[in-house]
Amino acid sequence: MSPSSAPPEPARPPTTTEVSARPGPIQRLVIVWRYRELLGNLVRKELKVKYKNSVLGFLWSLLNPVLYLVVFTLVFKEILRVQVPLFSIFLLSGLLAWNLYSNSVSAGTTSIVGNASLVQKVWFPREILPLASIGASLVHFFLQMLVLFAALAIFRHAPAWSYAPALVPALLVLLLFSAAIAIGLAAVNVYLRDTQHLLELVLVVWFWLSAIVYPYEQVAERLGDKSWILLFNPIIPVVLTFQRVIYNPSDPGVIPLDVGIGWYLRNLAIVGAGSLVLLVLALWLFGRLEDDFAEEI
Repeated sequence: MSPSSAPPEPARPPTTTEVSARPGPIQRLVIVWRYRELLGNLVRKELKVKYKNSVLGFLWSLLNPVLYLVVFTLVFKEILRVQVPLFSIFLLSGLLAWNLYSNSVSAGTTSIVGNASLVQKVWFPREILPLASIGASLVHFFLQMLVLFAALAIFRHAPAWSYAPALVPALLVLLLFSAAIAIGLAAVNVYLRDTQHLLELVLVVWFWLSAIVYPYEQVAERLGDKSWILLFNPIIPVVLTFQRVIYNPSDPGVIPLDVGIGWYLRNLAIVGAGSLVLLVLALWLFGRLEDDFAEEI
């Protein structure tokens, strides 16, 4: 028998087990972008479910800041006599930014568990669920801005147009930070349901540490040379930017007035860089925990 007619050798079994590579954080973002149409559909679903069978519908988004405005104005302006001119605009400027953050993180944390039937039946990048919660919160944020615009019109108060370019980076940084926290906590909450309850308590404390209902300058003055400690709270640079642009005070003692737009942009850049690192860590953590999501929920 010639060598060319010899029977082929049987295939050798693989010596190593092939394991599908786990996508890294950047690959995960690319996959999420490919599923952006699904993300849009889930945002619409979140909005429909929230106001299903509701008579007032999206008007509830407007009533929330109005109620906060009435209660906090009565308490701080009329009872505690806080000396802040145009307190309603000052409060709304920071409160709406905070509402966007707290709603995004709260809804994002429970998004995996709350969509158990979807997670167990269909494959899709699970990170989309907390991101959809953030998208729905962003829609509510823009609706609530109507209340703020109405307050500006009623009091005939003009924003600081020269600082307005800082508003877009402030919003982007807030969304980036919210996405990092929401994605990380959404994965942890699948295994430790105490996470969502602990988060509620943390957000209450965080709110009162974020210079939303009291002037930042009052606390900074007491801290003196150590006032930079306040900026370690990633929400404060965002809130201060919103207050500088929209509240636009003329009197000192509320927010820093003797600094240019560069001071705000620098602090936002620091928070943005930190948020980017947090997002990479959150995506890495999500990837490590997502394998058993369907069984755990």
